Amino acid sequence: MAAATTPVGHQASKTSPPGAAFDLSQPPVIEGFTPLPRPREEGFKDKFIRKTKENPFVPIGCLGTAGALTYGLIAFKHGKTRQSQLSMRARIFAQGFTVVAILVGVAATALKPRY
Repeated sequence: MAAATTPVGHQASKTSPPGAAFDLSQPPVIEGFTPLPRPREEGFKDKFIRKTKENPFVPIGCLGTAGALTYGLIAFKHGKTRQSQLSMRARIFAQGFTVVAILVGVAATALKPRY
């Protein structure tokens, strides 16, 4: 008269004994499915080198911005107002170059076909 039922959402798997808890340290076993191997974790240095090779104009623009800013601040400190103003204009140009490089890199990545 009464059928044996399992609680909703909890089914015993074929590989684990009845009443065993889930092993959260291992992925579930699914018949006919082979997971892809996990890519190795890349560190900051590896990621920086990879990203620089993909779009070398962004680090160049960042270095140009930092250089123009540094030179402008030094010129301002020494009272060379003309050089300071020209340096700040160069900094704005370098920042614009960097932003354009980032946008071009994002657009190129978005348009790249996925395998």
